[in-house]
Amino acid sequence: MRRQSLAAWLAGLAVIYGLYLWGASQRGLVGPDEPRYAAIAREMAVSGDWVTPRLSGEAWFEKPALLYWMGAAAATFGFNDDTATRLPVALLGAGFLIYFYLTLKSSFGQEAAAFAAMILGTSVGWVVFSQAGIFDLPLSAAVSVALLSLLSWLGRDDDSSSKSPLLFGAFLGLSVLAKGLVGPAIAFLALLPLIADSRLRARILSLARPGVLAVFAAVCLPWYVLCYIPNGSVFVEEFIWKHHVLRFVSSELQHVQPFWYFVPVLLGALAPWTPLLGLIRGLPLRDDVRLRFLAGWAVTTLLFFSLSTNKLPAYILPALPPLAALMGIGLAKTRRSVTLLTSAALLIALVPVAAAVLPEALSRGLTRAWPPVDVSWPWVASALIAAALVAALATRGLHVSAVSAVALSAAANLFLLKLTVFPDISRQAGTRELWQQVEPQQATACIGDVRRHVLYGLRYYGNDRLPDCSVGPRPVRIEGDPPHIVSPAGRTSP
Repeated sequence: MRRQSLAAWLAGLAVIYGLYLWGASQRGLVGPDEPRYAAIAREMAVSGDWVTPRLSGEAWFEKPALLYWMGAAAATFGFNDDTATRLPVALLGAGFLIYFYLTLKSSFGQEAAAFAAMILGTSVGWVVFSQAGIFDLPLSAAVSVALLSLLSWLGRDDDSSSKSPLLFGAFLGLSVLAKGLVGPAIAFLALLPLIADSRLRARILSLARPGVLAVFAAVCLPWYVLCYIPNGSVFVEEFIWKHHVLRFVSSELQHVQPFWYFVPVLLGALAPWTPLLGLIRGLPLRDDVRLRFLAGWAVTTLLFFSLSTNKLPAYILPALPPLAALMGIGLAKTRRSVTLLTSAALLIALVPVAAAVLPEALSRGLTRAWPPVDVSWPWVASALIAAALVAALATRGLHVSAVSAVALSAAANLFLLKLTVFPDISRQAGTRELWQQVEPQQATACIGDVRRHVLYGLRYYGNDRLPDCSVGPRPVRIEGDPPHIVSPAGRTSP
């Protein structure tokens, strides 16, 4: 048994390395957010001011400081710029999986915990956003640790000696450093349905007792106070009013999506395990407060973000851990899940399709990337063969082997996706390669009419050495979509 356990841990660590840690520097920073946040972290490390976030020397109050601190700390340890902004997020995403497994094991048993960790660890949403230097994974990990710390506490008759509420307060405070008041809102809504149970009401309300609030405040308030003192009302107006209130109710931030937007996003983020959502309806939610708590957490998170006017795919990430936990528990309670596991395995055959569209989709949008061309049909065939193996194992009653086969197939295909598309994503949706072309001419180059991700990317890689052409015109210009270099003689290079 010990050898089997050791082999399982080694296999899990190998999967974590391949999916989460490998390739942090294999592609340049993508989109407008990664280079902005990386530039702020670098400026913190260089200036020594770890309180006020600054972009190009100007105070920037869009988000709190946790991600910047992570990137700045990695930079001080000698990691290069692209790795510095991504590696801490990847380590957080991978490290959370271990906590996730250990917490669920103590509440629901080893098999349920292992299945849940497999599901979350190989789900598209958790893997993808663990690769990005943005705030959503740190928020999701912090608020999920806070809420998961309450699982065993909720299931006990006596909570007098439990330290779970203090752990809850500490990590809820960390979530406020990760992305402001979103974390407490998620936690409040997740716990709200339990207050209706008269047997739990006093216990839930006890989370607001002075000791818990003191731990919460000790974690998050110092940075907010220190940031307010030198910046005053500007900090409040930008961070609280614009990026909390207006982001939720106003369309001026230009991320408006319909109410139902997060339903397909959530289904896609859970892939390839999405069919296993059908197991949740068979769980005894009424009889087990812990299961009700997980279900309420997932549902209220979905509703909360659906009510927001502005929506981005990563917002829904905090709903993934409770749903993965419920699916893992459901898998452990059933021994016949041939159709669901086979369906999950068949969804993996869509990974080669994703490989064909991702670089163009990230660069110019999904509508321009569809329909896909150059799909690797041998890759599709290999995924279908793996699905047939899963069906055979499930049909023969080899339940654990079938679940493990789905997880390994998902991990292998997602790793192959990284291996094959990272270079193309870097060229088409990033600016590192463009900067490498511009760098020899940087003294004579300026940034013209380009999309936001190109502007922020070139400012980041060029360390703000390239002026805007409207302010400081130069002979060599970076123009267009896709961007190209325009030389004095009119020649262009892609």
